[in-house]
Amino acid sequence: MDTELAYRLIFLRHGQTDWNVEERLQGQRDIPLNGIGRDQAASAGRSCKPWLESDLNFLCSPLQRTRETMTIARQAMGLQPSPFATDDRLKEISFGDWEGMTWGEIEKADPARANARDADKWGYAPPGGESYVMLAERIKPVLAELSADTLIVSHGGVARALMALIGGVSPKRAPLLNVYQGRPLVFEGGRCKWYS
Repeated sequence: MDTELAYRLIFLRHGQTDWNVEERLQGQRDIPLNGIGRDQAASAGRSCKPWLESDLNFLCSPLQRTRETMTIARQAMGLQPSPFATDDRLKEISFGDWEGMTWGEIEKADPARANARDADKWGYAPPGGESYVMLAERIKPVLAELSADTLIVSHGGVARALMALIGGVSPKRAPLLNVYQGRPLVFEGGRCKWYS
């Protein structure tokens, strides 16, 4: 974004799913949390308690794994499980035809496209899917609409796009960074920082 975000954004990636364990691309498939993911959601919620001192808004991707994470995190913060808003624009980056596959399977089935993505992770869109450029454009309006400090539960791809938009990370570097489950990532003052 051209300007610094006016509010603090506390970002939580959804907790672990079985597809995370298998290293399958979930994209916009609706995969539930596993037991470890539910524990991670509770841990993340406990880590977010200090930010309750501000008047937090709560916003979430509509996919099951994020809604579960938000519900569990809110309970761990001492809040009722709801209400919170959902926004389709916070869904994970779409991997199109590659969803459900592992990177190893993609490299075997479609080596030319896999290599093209490796050469330009920010700009490349898989067949039927989105690039990070497209994802960033999708979530920019969400940022423009924030009216207070906000806790967002979303996905790894969204976190990487946010890092490039408001976190001081270059678009070339952002797609390469790990996005942890169970830890808040706080965006403030044009930078981002992980908390435990």
